[in-house]
Amino acid sequence: MQQGRAKLATCLVLMLGWVALLWLLEGVDVITGGALDTFGIQPREPSELVDVVPAAFLHFGFGHLAANTLPLLVLGFLAALRSGIRRFLAVVLLIILASGLGVWLTAAPGSNTAGASGVIFGLFGYLLVRGFIERSPLDIVIGLAVGAVYGSILWGALPMTAGQVSWQAHLFGLLGGITAAFTLRTRPHPALSSPSLPPLN
Repeated sequence: MQQGRAKLATCLVLMLGWVALLWLLEGVDVITGGALDTFGIQPREPSELVDVVPAAFLHFGFGHLAANTLPLLVLGFLAALRSGIRRFLAVVLLIILASGLGVWLTAAPGSNTAGASGVIFGLFGYLLVRGFIERSPLDIVIGLAVGAVYGSILWGALPMTAGQVSWQAHLFGLLGGITAAFTLRTRPHPALSSPSLPPLN
């Protein structure tokens, strides 16, 4: 019981700390007149590859950040709680790389992309399929609940999305989360398991 509470507290502190960092960075960006916006991803520029990770922690205004805060907090907490901190961090890194590289490869020329929405879509995809991959009834229920609450965000991953929304970040983040659920599963795939040897007579 005490161990469970400690895990809950650790996951909550982790996500609150992450969100606090995002708000701090946006505050610095506003105070400096948008100096951090240069760390957004501008597509197909080789020098911009170093911004793939930093871009996931930056936003274009407090409104942009506020829209991402609650889903990041909720989905991140659930993913960390069910996966463990180490696996969760690996999942997030894979999502960030998939989302950022997808933006770098496919975003419109002259665009500048930043924000945690790619991570949000990735965590959504991860939680949605993880229970089926792990064959865990509880995680299946969590995935179905996440799908019911946040399923409408999938529209944001379609290329028809207009305006300043980066459907590329959303789509590749989603694919990154699903990939992470497969590659970082705790239960080995039956086809990959070593066949049992017959007993020796």
